[in-house]
Amino acid sequence: MKYTAVQNRIVISGAGIDPDATFGCGQCFRFDKNEDGSWSGVAFSRSATFSREGDSLVITGITEEEFNAVWRSFLDLDRDYDGMHAAICADPVFAPFADAAAGIHILKQDFWEALASFIFSQNNNIPRIKGIVSRFCEGFGERVEGGYAFPTAERTAALSREDLASLRCGFRDKYLLDAAEKVASGEITEERLASLSTAEARELLMKIKGVGVKVADCTLLYGCGRMDVFPRDVWIKRIEERVMPGGLPEALAPYAGILQQYLYHAGRNLGI
Repeated sequence: MKYTAVQNRIVISGAGIDPDATFGCGQCFRFDKNEDGSWSGVAFSRSATFSREGDSLVITGITEEEFNAVWRSFLDLDRDYDGMHAAICADPVFAPFADAAAGIHILKQDFWEALASFIFSQNNNIPRIKGIVSRFCEGFGERVEGGYAFPTAERTAALSREDLASLRCGFRDKYLLDAAEKVASGEITEERLASLSTAEARELLMKIKGVGVKVADCTLLYGCGRMDVFPRDVWIKRIEERVMPGGLPEALAPYAGILQQYLYHAGRNLGI
């Protein structure tokens, strides 16, 4: 990966990542599209704006130090997406989905933020999830340049269901508080999950009240970078029935996470 840094602007030449596909495919809830087509948001208490210029990805509002400390990992820029894309396209069933959704990267989000956000996502749609997450950050997160930091697990664990009433998140408030208590106490941490197999990590996350397989898998993929995880919602299950009734091909198991995003984005948003 080659990039140039000039003042508060990073230009990554030949970057395969597509901001529209990456930020608009339902894997994160804190980035919004601007009128000029760029995307802006906050992650790890830092704000940035992303756009395409020719074959380059341009990130503005950050220093080179911030790029290497936060955004390079967040955007998963050092993973071989070309190789994963080629491996998926070798299967003619999945090639149309991969080609249509090429440019998606799996964002490596903060573990706690991913867990809390997908607890909010249960039986919900994306606009409403974004609204809940926004109210949560504005109500309980620290003010940072460009917005608000995501409230920490420790801060959240000190709250009550009454405190969370302003979020209008319904039954999810008690699940959020239980998750915050388990993370803040050290019972469930990203480091502990990293030491476990995927099945064991899923089982540990499901000890949180209200967390089922889907929320656990979304947390493992988007918050822990487990590319072998394949989260299933109603849309993915419908696409599975249509194109992979025999299940996930063993050869593609290592790329399950990005395949899921190709299927979801191309199937739901592009009508493939």
